[in-house]
Amino acid sequence: QVQLVESGGGLVQAGGSLRLSCAASGRIPGSAAMGWFRQAPGKEREFVASISWTGGVTHYTDSVKGRFTVSTENAKNMLYLQMNSLKPEDAAVYYCARKNNFGLGPYFSAATYDYWGQGTQVAVSS
Repeated sequence: QVQLVESGGGLVQAGGSLRLSCAASGRIPGSAAMGWFRQAPGKEREFVASISWTGGVTHYTDSVKGRFTVSTENAKNMLYLQMNSLKPEDAAVYYCARKNNFGLGPYFSAATYDYWGQGTQVAVSS
């Protein structure tokens, strides 16, 4: 059983930065990947970024490339999302998730992730 707990959300002005954290309890296999998704009110959950747990291979959705950075701290079972140059359209509930096998299924599909956190709210004022 894996539990994921996000933290670090809050209210920030446009152009500001936030760092989201995701603490994972339980074993994360070397073959896994971790992802960040977000969901704004009235919209579907969308992929933001992913990273292979041990290999550091990353993917980003186009709208955050160059502004967001996903990283892990394997020894502490931690996942991070550094968000810079935030825009009002980045406002959403952000979720971290685990994908059991990095190479199985598309990294951008929520359906391929088997464990999810409860989410952390990010608000961006213009």
